Amino acid sequence: MKIRNSERCIFKWLYILITVSVVYGRYASWKSFAIYTNGVIYTVDPFDDEWDLHPEEAMVVNDHTGYIEYIGDNAGALQYHTEFSYVHDLRGNTVLPGFHDVHMHPLEAMTELGGGCSVPSNTPPENMLYNISQCKPRNDATAWVLGHGHSIEYILEHIDNGGRPPKEIIDEVMDTNPVIIMEETSHSVWVNSKALKLAGITKDTPNNPGGIIMKDANTGEPNGILFENAGNEIMDLAMKSFKNLDEMNYDALLLGLEELRMNGITSVCDARTYWKRNHHEAWKMACDDKELTVRAVLGLWAYPHMNDAEQIQRLKELYTNGYNKNECFLKINEIKVYSDGLLESTTGAMLKPYVKNLHLPGLDENIGMNYFTQERLQVYFEHLQAFGYDKGFDFHIHAIGDRGVEEVLNAIERTKVSGTRHRMTHLEIVNQRDIPRFQALDVIADFQVTGTYTLPNKLYRIENVVGESRAKNFIPVKSVEDTGAAVTLSSDWDVSSLNPFISIQHATQRGSQSISVKSAIEMRTINAAYAMRQENEVGFLSAGMAADFVVIDKDILNIPINQISTAKVLLTALQGEIIYQLDKK
Repeated sequence: MKIRNSERCIFKWLYILITVSVVYGRYASWKSFAIYTNGVIYTVDPFDDEWDLHPEEAMVVNDHTGYIEYIGDNAGALQYHTEFSYVHDLRGNTVLPGFHDVHMHPLEAMTELGGGCSVPSNTPPENMLYNISQCKPRNDATAWVLGHGHSIEYILEHIDNGGRPPKEIIDEVMDTNPVIIMEETSHSVWVNSKALKLAGITKDTPNNPGGIIMKDANTGEPNGILFENAGNEIMDLAMKSFKNLDEMNYDALLLGLEELRMNGITSVCDARTYWKRNHHEAWKMACDDKELTVRAVLGLWAYPHMNDAEQIQRLKELYTNGYNKNECFLKINEIKVYSDGLLESTTGAMLKPYVKNLHLPGLDENIGMNYFTQERLQVYFEHLQAFGYDKGFDFHIHAIGDRGVEEVLNAIERTKVSGTRHRMTHLEIVNQRDIPRFQALDVIADFQVTGTYTLPNKLYRIENVVGESRAKNFIPVKSVEDTGAAVTLSSDWDVSSLNPFISIQHATQRGSQSISVKSAIEMRTINAAYAMRQENEVGFLSAGMAADFVVIDKDILNIPINQISTAKVLLTALQGEIIYQLDKK
């Protein structure tokens, strides 16, 4: 029988298809898969409103790509088994997407710049003489003595009670070396006379933008307490004296990354990358050395005392939407900027005066202060949220008081461009009229509830500062969530613990502002992935998604709420690679 050309063409294509199928089949048999069985796997799938009600049993990860091939039951997963695959028996343990933390300070948290000098937080300053006397310079790296840990509340109480200027307390035991002790929230420092002299700070020194030099009520001399950016400026001066700053930054970052792995955290935002201290170079070095074990977004610090045009140009030069060395998960595409200060020190920007009055210089109205005014914020938004052909920073904005919150929302509204994912963080006091604006303006609301001060039984501390009525809805997570806005939870480590289970538990224990465990998990996973512009890659578990996940020893959706914080991480995986496994010995 004679075969026509058309039939020859058909046979030819059939032959090719059969050959490809055979070759692919053999290739598939060579594939290596990590097969996880017998688990309680919560996908946190944003397309499934009931993901919490029907956990899956098994998951298959392609070892070559690090992507998920399958999620379902054991039988389906075991079909991927080949001689090159291996099976992990989860033994009934729980699997969740890798946790995100979109506001933390992993390098600062682990730095040894303080030389191990730590003072207690719950002690009056006059009782710290011995602790301070034990502080030393860090070897021969610098003459500066750096410490940390005290509570600004105890310092302010000491001053209110007529105590001597705080600088004199340090001078009594250490007057030769310049000393800086950073308080526990990092929003003020306590220094001695030597440090003030080297910084050129006198009774005639004015406050720079975003900073306050506290002065003695009788003499007008600086008393040794520097709030907000005034503390940052003197710390920058000390940093310039360190001979091995880059090495110390890198060592601190590596220690921080280890802590992240142990806590099941696979994606982070460094919420204050001091580029003048070369913090960003430490992250790049981790990429170069293949040591970066998280997906990281750096928030470049906007220095409030720097010339705007000069700073804006420098920030543009630092932008990168992907540091590609060694296929590293590093982006420098956020700006961290402060609107205001803190409630406890009455530096948070408020619409009406504080109940408490510290009589801080330059704050006569007692409504707090601004690092960046609304008008200045608008300049930075206009120049940095979209520039070049396809570049643009998302802004990560610290706003604590209701005036600070409102001014930031105003600035965003007046400069808004399509596609931005600006994120406001802390949001401790929010005026009721501004609650719906997060959703309306597509602004992400980021809250921290890990610290015990955020729980109802500690509310009296805030009431003493702003009054009972304004403190009623302190940190309004539930109110903002109910509007449909994108909401995230983060730690602000090392101000609070980076343990994600504590934040999830506390989020459900806040009275009228409590949320569900399900919502809290979403805020630490898929919502935060959206904030980092990676919701199509990670944040939930599904075929085709990167295998960033954590295995934990408790099903936190089905245990008493007060036990959630006791959950332990057994295994952490980034892009399919196991980066941490609990030693069972």
